[in-house]
Amino acid sequence: MKPFLLTLLFIPILHSAFAQRALPDTLKTSLGPLTIQPIQHASLILTVQGITIYADPSNPDNYKGLVAPDIILVTDIHGDHFDLKTIEAVKKSSTVLVVPPVVADKLPDADKAHLIVLKNGDHTTQSGITIRAIPMYNLPESPTAMHTKGRGNGYVLDIGGKLIYLSGDTQGIPEMRSLKNIDVAFICMNLPYTMDVQEAADAVLAFKPRIVYPYHYRGNNGLSDIHAFKTLVEAGDKNIEVRLRDWYPAK
Repeated sequence: MKPFLLTLLFIPILHSAFAQRALPDTLKTSLGPLTIQPIQHASLILTVQGITIYADPSNPDNYKGLVAPDIILVTDIHGDHFDLKTIEAVKKSSTVLVVPPVVADKLPDADKAHLIVLKNGDHTTQSGITIRAIPMYNLPESPTAMHTKGRGNGYVLDIGGKLIYLSGDTQGIPEMRSLKNIDVAFICMNLPYTMDVQEAADAVLAFKPRIVYPYHYRGNNGLSDIHAFKTLVEAGDKNIEVRLRDWYPAK
């Protein structure tokens, strides 16, 4: 078969493999365009100036055909955030892992050559991108909560002067509500693990990000009503842009 015909046959196969992935968005920064690629549940990819960041990568199949990460962020030890099989599949030899201590303790020695361990309140700068770890936890605070204060990290990234917030698994905690000047926020909402739609909207209205993506919205009873979230936020502050994307694409 001629090479040209093989190419024509291969294009539909590629399209079929990746057709269900949500289309990326872009945001202007001083470093150039920031590409925001939703992946699945808590997973997303941020890319700017040739630097690729994976957040909570899960399921190696979700990353086929995508550029390998320069930085991997992990928020917590639960399997939908910390997936060692996927980390090993997608990383390259120079990939930097940014994780809380509880995750660092579970990494193999081979991964610790490029490891940055952040506790709540710590920060690091990698490839010109500042990464600050902030709390993520359940309310009321309890030693038996699914997410205890100080164990996992939410992250605020300064990418070319734009502040990007990744909530991780949390409720509308004071540390979230007191955030300032957030340009893009990724907010979880899935009972019984984090918070409901009403609480998520109320927290967002408190810290007023310019753009918010509901993500991590699958719970015990299926998917949270992100359209209701959008309605609540826009009714409370029309200057907040709510972007609804499909974080649970069909197989």
